[in-house]
Amino acid sequence: MKSQDIAIIGILLAVGAIARFAALYAPLPPFLVPNFVIVFYCLAIMLVVPKFSQALGIGFIGGIISALISHSIFPPGNLISEPIGAVACLLVFQALKTRFTAAPSIATLIATFASGISFILIVMLLVMVAPGLLFKAFNYESLYAFFSAMMIMIVIPTAIINTIIAQVLYIPASRALSRRS
Repeated sequence: MKSQDIAIIGILLAVGAIARFAALYAPLPPFLVPNFVIVFYCLAIMLVVPKFSQALGIGFIGGIISALISHSIFPPGNLISEPIGAVACLLVFQALKTRFTAAPSIATLIATFASGISFILIVMLLVMVAPGLLFKAFNYESLYAFFSAMMIMIVIPTAIINTIIAQVLYIPASRALSRRS
């Protein structure tokens, strides 16, 4: 990877971290707050189109950022869910970039769903594995209800908002980067 690409990725992840931190304290309902870390690591991946291992690294750095500034139920879950989202973004974007102008939207949507679903499953797995602590309070129906509620209240709205923001930002960012060459 070129040093220019590393700088672009670093700047976008920093902007995502600052925007995410600011959004957490915005007077908005939680379901209307985008996850800017996901938006900006998706932008970084779509603009640079890194190798698989590099996308995994971008996602891991995004996971560290998310874990540090998160208000989630289990911040370390971001260390797994964000790399999954980053890889999903790369794979979808590579598959669609020459076929659809909406490839950035679709890639960000799938990345947000991949990250969100994996995060919810990580939390559920930890609840199910914690013998004697929390599992007694949950059964399979309540875990399904938890999954459904998190999808409806957090993941789906976040995915929609992230998708719109990423598509809006991708066009001018890609034009600006094409002029730098």
